[in-house]
Amino acid sequence: MAISTDLIKDLRERTGAGMMDCKKALEQNKGDIDEAIKFLREKGLASAAKKSGRATKEGLVTSYIHGNGKIGVMVEVNCETDFVARNEKFQQMVKDIAMHIAAMNPRFVSGDDVPEDIKEEERKIYRVQAKETGKPDNVIEKIVEGKIKKFCKEVCLLDQAFVKNPDATIGDYIKENISTIGENISVRRFVRWQLGEN
Repeated sequence: MAISTDLIKDLRERTGAGMMDCKKALEQNKGDIDEAIKFLREKGLASAAKKSGRATKEGLVTSYIHGNGKIGVMVEVNCETDFVARNEKFQQMVKDIAMHIAAMNPRFVSGDDVPEDIKEEERKIYRVQAKETGKPDNVIEKIVEGKIKKFCKEVCLLDQAFVKNPDATIGDYIKENISTIGENISVRRFVRWQLGEN
């Protein structure tokens, strides 16, 4: 089937992928733009995984103030080159991440950053709750570990559902940007202040 240049252009604008990649995606999906987007995202996420080992020494520190000055966020997001740090798409992504932090109040960047003593404290609470069900110890431990995973998803930035697109996590959003921008990207750190909080 012949793919029109308008369709290729539309897909390119919606995904940021290269012209040839857009043409191939549309050809493989018989001109169905939604399927082509899905195809490119799957392909992009695979290429993002390859880039994840590369060093990120450039980037931006961005601030975001919300609720008439009641909540403030500062976030550092790193990339590989200064050229990308000045890119409008990268800067928009960093702003989106800062806004998400203001809205969702994560405590850590990823599950690796959650201190073991905090996880152990949560495990103790979950164990007490699980024992009240009267289930055997081996089942209780599975319940506890399942709750720990859920806890990490709630408090870790990369695992939280993105406020602008709840179907994707912040980690997915970053991978999507890695695939379109073409460089490794990582959130290094953030801080969130709320007026009156200790």
